[in-house]
Amino acid sequence: MSPSVPPAPPLRLALAQSSGTPGDVRANLDALDALAARAASSGAHLLVAPELFLSGYAPEHRSPDAGVAGSRSTPDAPPLAALALEEAEAAAELGALARRHGLAVLAGYPERAGSATYNSALLVGPDGAPLAAYRKTHLYGPYERAVFTAGDRAVVQAELRGVRLGVLICYDVEFPENVRAHADAGTEVLLVPTALLAPYDFVARSLVPVRAFESQLHIAYVNRTGPEGGFDFVGLSCLAAPDGTAPARAGAGPELLLAEADPALLAASRAANPYLADRRTDLYR
Repeated sequence: MSPSVPPAPPLRLALAQSSGTPGDVRANLDALDALAARAASSGAHLLVAPELFLSGYAPEHRSPDAGVAGSRSTPDAPPLAALALEEAEAAAELGALARRHGLAVLAGYPERAGSATYNSALLVGPDGAPLAAYRKTHLYGPYERAVFTAGDRAVVQAELRGVRLGVLICYDVEFPENVRAHADAGTEVLLVPTALLAPYDFVARSLVPVRAFESQLHIAYVNRTGPEGGFDFVGLSCLAAPDGTAPARAGAGPELLLAEADPALLAASRAANPYLADRRTDLYR
């Protein structure tokens, strides 16, 4: 019998709760560069930024009374699609930043692919090489469905320092099937850049830790913060642990939250809470 492989050492995460400067990709790259410097100086291995961080969630300055269904543009605030980057462009920018600071980076951005625009997140390694590219599969509300095309890959993964990472975006994590698919595929730390709006703070406070517990993995949930056009982002970024707690939790304002995802804790939790092994899949497939 071959000896069991010990768990990888803890992965140190930096969760960048910020809305940056909506409508200004260069300013947001500069802000991410400064955050990466802070994260690296704190010993982080991975920096995670929120949903659509490079562009802003609604950079066209949506009317406060328009809700999620309407929008209006001003000359100094181009529509989100006009700020979209091709994957190669995003990879070049994020790769240079990651190499400069020697840590992995995940950031959300609008991806231009032919005539389509996707709500995407790109993960690059500390050497600047792309590790994973994910397109949001569950679009939230009329605004997103009007702007974006939905992705069609449920599970996107990468390895970093011996830890298997997975990526979802915001609304995706609110579907238990998505998170369970990652658990079945061996994801240990699920990275979720998000743009959670008021009054749905219960998603960050309660639902995300429950998802981590029921599927036995870590979830790094990284939100935008403050008002933007007609939206109001609640912050409350967290690292949710497989025991259902959130050992690291941000407040409502901008914050660089440092936390550790420990594969040894995950292994112990999966042994104590064998949901994945005890399922009666013959009953519900």
